[in-house]
Amino acid sequence: MCYGGERFPSKEDFDVNTLTTRPTTRLIITQNEVVVENLRDRLAETEARLEQARAREAQLSRQLEEMKRFVSVMEILETYLKRRYTEQQDQLPRLYSPVSAK
Repeated sequence: MCYGGERFPSKEDFDVNTLTTRPTTRLIITQNEVVVENLRDRLAETEARLEQARAREAQLSRQLEEMKRFVSVMEILETYLKRRYTEQQDQLPRLYSPVSAK
């Protein structure tokens, strides 16, 4: 008994060995292999870009730490120069004040 003019699938329809010998099934398998290979290539490219991004992040982190040290040194120098300037400003009146005779 067939319903709708179609036959029921047989055991051979699900056998892995016979799947690869049928032209339509082989075409589907080949298409799937192409898709899988394409996905693998895309994954490899994504992993390569991720590795490059991590390397760039590490480089930028090193540069940031170097810049932080530089800014810290500049702040120390600024504080020192401000103190020296204030000290020199305080000494100016003493240098130009009239010398009192003893």
